[in-house]
Amino acid sequence: MILKKQIYKVDKKVNPLIGILLFFISIFLLIFTLPLGFIYGIFHGLFKKGVVGLGEYLLEIAISIDQLGNVGMQHLLNVLWIKKGGYKFGNRDETISSALGRNNKLGTLTKFGIAIDKLLDFLDKNHSLNSIDYYIEPSKEILDQLVWVHIVDQKLLATRPIGKAKYVLPGAQKEPDISDVMVLTKEIKEGWKITLDISSFEYIGVFEARVDGKGPGILVRKTCYFSEYSGDMSIDPELGEIVWLKYQDRKNASEVDKLIFDFLKDSDLLI
Repeated sequence: MILKKQIYKVDKKVNPLIGILLFFISIFLLIFTLPLGFIYGIFHGLFKKGVVGLGEYLLEIAISIDQLGNVGMQHLLNVLWIKKGGYKFGNRDETISSALGRNNKLGTLTKFGIAIDKLLDFLDKNHSLNSIDYYIEPSKEILDQLVWVHIVDQKLLATRPIGKAKYVLPGAQKEPDISDVMVLTKEIKEGWKITLDISSFEYIGVFEARVDGKGPGILVRKTCYFSEYSGDMSIDPELGEIVWLKYQDRKNASEVDKLIFDFLKDSDLLI
């Protein structure tokens, strides 16, 4: 059972003067405190875990520098490395390699970006793809959603909305300051008239793909969970009908839901 509380907060608008002030304070602290902290960190890593500890410490610093570069160079990288409509660099919680990997998957890298990606691939096979971080804070380029995955007799629960061709998996939008479990439980109870068993929640994984019907640089990220339930399942007929899907129904699913279908099929959970 996994009851991991994942909380995301949307950035608040900051007074530009405060931003400038905090920038200079951070530079001051960086210059006068980082050297001392860095030296202490090296010896701490060596004495605690030897070379392994030193390597772990330096890797954490490398990732932090990578994240700083993703913010500091975002406007330049968005011009040089990606095509118009690509996934933008600049998320403060993401590394350059992660953003590069997302554009690699989307096919939105420029020739320069492709060259950089191939160089990294030569040094570390599939570097950018393996570096994609599916747990970064949300942004206007990434829509965060939750999915309740329920399977009976190797068939997947979904709805067929009235007037739409694509099936929809039961779920909800992520909400700031509320755990995934609480959001899903509330939404499913309201929409399906059943109660999810909180104690049976099981984390499945995160799936990400381009949003259907949106711009090419907009992605949707779905965090999926299994859970048992109690009650008699039903939905408002005006919203559509309940359906049980096989793997062959994948063709009528959204791009991100197709990844969920593939995962369930590979796990021998779907026929």
